[in-house]
Amino acid sequence: MGQLDTLMDKNRAWAAGIKEQNPEFFSKLSDQQAPEYLWIGCADSRVPANQIVDLMPGELFVHRNVANVVVHTDFNCLSVLQFAVDVLKVKHVLVVGHYGCGGVKAALYNEGFGLIANWLRHVQDVRDKYQDVLAGVAGEQDRVDRLCELNVVEQVTHVCQNNIVQEAWRRGQALTVHGFVYDLRDGLLRDMGLHIGSDDEKDVIKQSSIKELVSRPVRSGRQRQ
Repeated sequence: MGQLDTLMDKNRAWAAGIKEQNPEFFSKLSDQQAPEYLWIGCADSRVPANQIVDLMPGELFVHRNVANVVVHTDFNCLSVLQFAVDVLKVKHVLVVGHYGCGGVKAALYNEGFGLIANWLRHVQDVRDKYQDVLAGVAGEQDRVDRLCELNVVEQVTHVCQNNIVQEAWRRGQALTVHGFVYDLRDGLLRDMGLHIGSDDEKDVIKQSSIKELVSRPVRSGRQRQ
């Protein structure tokens, strides 16, 4: 199988190494799944969710798609969200974009084609909503990265507006929705100032995040400590 043989060899070596370090690792892992976090991120291969936050398998529930989009018609994403909130009882939903996102760049400059162009229409809606903000950003890459930030703001809003999260809040379930952007250049998460734990605070926090975002240079956001 060529390259697949290499993958199989790497898998066996990885499993053997894990067992050597911790003989009970796989038996414990197979017993239950009890993560406190749901990660909604981009499908980009350079953004491996567990590694970025240094969590073991089973500690992070993950959904990924092109440009970390959350829309009410995507039953795949919503099924993951519902399972995470209603069954796993996660305490945190993390919406994580990343600078240099190819999907966001394609949306910004109308470079998508075929089916992906339809998907990226969701990001173009964000672009169109914030045309005034983007017009004030000098440099092509900085405009892409500013749209990456704004896209996270809007996708966090979509999560908060969804009835799955709304119902969880109504019944008093502890659940907070967060927004971050990952920087490929240094491996750090940039905090977008979005930490929303109730319906009452979502609009105020969103507006505060946007105000702070547009007042500073791209990529200089608060780093999570």
